[in-house]
Amino acid sequence: MNAKPHILLIYTGGTIGMIKEYTSGALKAFDFSNLEKQIPELKQIDCCIDSKSFETPIDSSTITPEHWIHLVELIESNYKLYDGFVVLHGSDTMSYTASVMSFMIENLEKPIIFTGSQLPIGDLRTDAKENLITAIQIAALRENGTPVIQEVGLYFEYKLYRANRTTKISAAHFNAFTSPNYPCLIESGVSLEVHKSILLRHQHSSDVIFHKSLERSIILIKLFPGISEAILKPLLMTEGLKGIIVESFGAGNAPMFDWFKSLINELVAKGIQIVTITQCFGGSVLPSHYETSLTRINNQIINGKDMTTEAALAKMMFLLGQKTPLKCFKDAFEKEIRGEMK
Repeated sequence: MNAKPHILLIYTGGTIGMIKEYTSGALKAFDFSNLEKQIPELKQIDCCIDSKSFETPIDSSTITPEHWIHLVELIESNYKLYDGFVVLHGSDTMSYTASVMSFMIENLEKPIIFTGSQLPIGDLRTDAKENLITAIQIAALRENGTPVIQEVGLYFEYKLYRANRTTKISAAHFNAFTSPNYPCLIESGVSLEVHKSILLRHQHSSDVIFHKSLERSIILIKLFPGISEAILKPLLMTEGLKGIIVESFGAGNAPMFDWFKSLINELVAKGIQIVTITQCFGGSVLPSHYETSLTRINNQIINGKDMTTEAALAKMMFLLGQKTPLKCFKDAFEKEIRGEMK
């Protein structure tokens, strides 16, 4: 480790990387190579900052697994050179990207902090400066020479969350993200209040592993009153489908129509993995708690517990991408591996 932390800033795209020209009002790309000149407050942080950008910055609404793999490779190639990473990303899909990063990088012992903004960095009322400055400060935090944060986090509007616990809740307010089922890791006020007891720590000395295989043949279904067999069955019988995330009602409930139960059993028999999570903002799936519980239809239905939709999708893509054996998949998914569920 360096005496002074070295932080790598990675710009993937998004609003935070734009700056407004005051004469024309047009947005142009921010020059991160002159970061400290543009934001002199960064000089007060006792760290060295380098930056890299995607060759072609992307709008986060067009993010793909190929971009995620590229980001992992970028972090891997620089992992030994830096003490922490700050990833700038569009807010629309930030929770998806940050969640999948937490699974793709195993035995992480350095901070990877995602942040972004609702307004461009040069806007009069921008949230970009505070988010960026504090994200870098958090990535540089050390105690006895060791990084305080050793996991993937998401910082927005004065709070650092565990990345795979987050979801975006607003397109109009600066507090755009929340963590419905897990407390924040750090709160930024007059000082940084670190909640050390809930930070993720690895109790072994295994080397970091960068996984680069993700399965895309999955689908997300949100149950709703009036869902029909004529529409749903052809969709779920798509050739090559390997996994389904079902956003169930309440604590994991589903319609008990004969056609629906028959369809679920047929899918399970074909070896398709089905995970049930709640479509409620907060809370958890309680398997078999009610007569209408989805897990009562077939005991191979996987309990997603209190996972967010973003984390459930990321974990399924990851586990299927690792060729997890079908007979082990349920146990593997229901086991917490990156602090994503309880």
